Amino acid sequence: MYRGREGQWAFLLHRLSGLAILFYLLLHVVSISLFVFGEDPYMAVHRLYDFWLFRVGLIFVTAGVVYHSLNGLRIIVMDFTGKGIAYQRQMWYGVMALTLVVMLYVAYMVVPRILAGV
Repeated sequence: MYRGREGQWAFLLHRLSGLAILFYLLLHVVSISLFVFGEDPYMAVHRLYDFWLFRVGLIFVTAGVVYHSLNGLRIIVMDFTGKGIAYQRQMWYGVMALTLVVMLYVAYMVVPRILAGV
């Protein structure tokens, strides 16, 4: 029975980050495919991506990709090593720490551009 511990949170965040990445990729494919309708619709959508909310979303998409990939590696280690299960909690905290570090770095790079209006 799950009691809301790290394993359950890792599972939930892995599923949610996977869905978020899928949504981002679908949005990306649709926006690129607008080129078929000419340059004006394509450029209109890509000008919309300069809106500050999309740039903030870029921070979270990057964090989702980093979390999903590192947690996937954590799952591989747990599946293919005999000692992986014993350290799954510590590895999850490591995944969360690395994801936070990358997210803060991306925010450090993106937020000044949002504030400057570039």
